[in-house]
Amino acid sequence: MAERAETAVGRWYWFDTTLVSFCVAALGIAVLAGLIQVSYGSYEMTLRQAWLSVFDPAVWTQPNVLATFFLGERATAALGLSTEYDLATATNIVWNIRLPRVFTAALVGLSLSISGTIFQAITRNELASPFILGVSSGAGFAVLVTLVLIPSFGFLLPLTAAVGGTAAFLLVYAIAWQGGTSPVRLVLAGVIVGTVLNSLQTALYFFATDLGTVQQAISWTTGSLTGADWAQFRIILPFVLLVVVPGTVLGARQLNVLLLGESTASALGMRVERMRFALSVIGIVAASAAVAVAGVVSFVGLVVPHVVRTVVGSDHKRLLVGCAFAGPALLVVADTGARLFLPVVTGSPTQLPVGVVTGIIGGPYFLYLMRRRQQLGEL
Repeated sequence: MAERAETAVGRWYWFDTTLVSFCVAALGIAVLAGLIQVSYGSYEMTLRQAWLSVFDPAVWTQPNVLATFFLGERATAALGLSTEYDLATATNIVWNIRLPRVFTAALVGLSLSISGTIFQAITRNELASPFILGVSSGAGFAVLVTLVLIPSFGFLLPLTAAVGGTAAFLLVYAIAWQGGTSPVRLVLAGVIVGTVLNSLQTALYFFATDLGTVQQAISWTTGSLTGADWAQFRIILPFVLLVVVPGTVLGARQLNVLLLGESTASALGMRVERMRFALSVIGIVAASAAVAVAGVVSFVGLVVPHVVRTVVGSDHKRLLVGCAFAGPALLVVADTGARLFLPVVTGSPTQLPVGVVTGIIGGPYFLYLMRRRQQLGEL
């Protein structure tokens, strides 16, 4: 019995007070930022009204209401639950208009941060991000092609973004393949493919004749959660629950082994190439799902793993859990600033793209990191 207890403790060595404290703090920041965001809008309500609406028992005590929001009317009806509900005006506005954006931002932040952690590990390069393998460029190019050349298929933008990002990754992998791949070849191939696709994106703007189309395309390539509703939330939720979370739980140990180098990983019995590809697929799915609902949001996948690594260490069992809390916190805070800065400061109804805010946050931090680390690029 004593040996079993010691084994169980050993398996949970990574779960310590530092990690718990960090996750609780990140969760608190995300909740506070979300509550602030839902308190403001064209429909005026006090902070007390907004916060009481979030925790309204009329929502939390009725499974059919929650199911309608999170799963949609069809899925709720399929479960045999009623899709009819009667909520107070303030509660209706908070839950149907404002909260979906907060929840979507949280899932996008989680996906991008975990994706960045995976790519930094498999490339053994802390400059890597979810878009180092061309996924952002591929998604952006696919979106622009749809908007400019075949606008009648605009309703398929989320799917188009995901397919474009995945296709770009497969192209990068094919270019890097020479009887196998290596972290260096993957990064170089990603730079090549990304550069070409970014040039093609710029060229496509010259074919756009409608200003609205150009603005929509810029919104996608900059990263924006403006107008996000439960439909966007339900697009990204299955990818997070069915692929990202299970994949990272199962892949944490393999990411630790890959950091030891290919020779050591092979000596330990790992099929390096197969494992690298499988983990890359998880990272690509996470990034593509985020791009599908929010566009290209910069710096989240690059900055969050660095911040978490500084606090909880480099063990991926700790790192991935920390990123799952820190990513949502960063993006919810950034989106709150993006939505409220201009309306509150200038009185203008215009909202900033969240990608602009994450760039403003991430740029100075990245500069600080460059100045602080003498050997940036090595883990």
